[in-house]
Amino acid sequence: MLDREGFRPNVGIILLNARNQVFWGKRLRTHSWQFPQGGIKYGESPEQAMYRELHEEVGLRPEHVQIIARTRDWLRYEVPAHFIRRDARGHYRGQKQIWYLLRLVGRDCDMNLRATDHPEFDAWRWNDYWVPLDLVIEFKRGVYEMALTELARYLPRPAHHNRFLRAGMRDRRHGEHGAEAQPHSPAGGLPPEPTAG
Repeated sequence: MLDREGFRPNVGIILLNARNQVFWGKRLRTHSWQFPQGGIKYGESPEQAMYRELHEEVGLRPEHVQIIARTRDWLRYEVPAHFIRRDARGHYRGQKQIWYLLRLVGRDCDMNLRATDHPEFDAWRWNDYWVPLDLVIEFKRGVYEMALTELARYLPRPAHHNRFLRAGMRDRRHGEHGAEAQPHSPAGGLPPEPTAG
């Protein structure tokens, strides 16, 4: 299914864990890494295609993820002629993609790269959000950069579990030597000044 300009509709998926790291998949029998992606079938919405591809490539179901955001418009990349099948040359130009930013609410063990008979990846890892684009096939790099940049503003603030931070808050609550700190006034201002006798 191509549009008038020769671009195939497609979805891309950026899957986050609780630390805002992204799922990074190694393409089957290659040295290139990429995000899950795939074509939109006739009659599918981009969201339906995203959930189908998520299951086919990563083994996750809708209940394992939460949609945080998606790109506003289609992002396009052209495929070099030597990557295009001979029978498609002349009318196929590349992909146009809607990108989804998802949060994993399931567990790592819910993922299954062999969920179908046609796996896309043979390995995966969690990677920093700004993935190393030199590991991505060259003609996709521009779209990856555009998608990551557009969706970065929606990144949730990671939960900080820092024992030093908690200890510091406890010290402030109880005063320097363990005595209870004075409560704030109900209006949220400073406690009243003591009056001179």
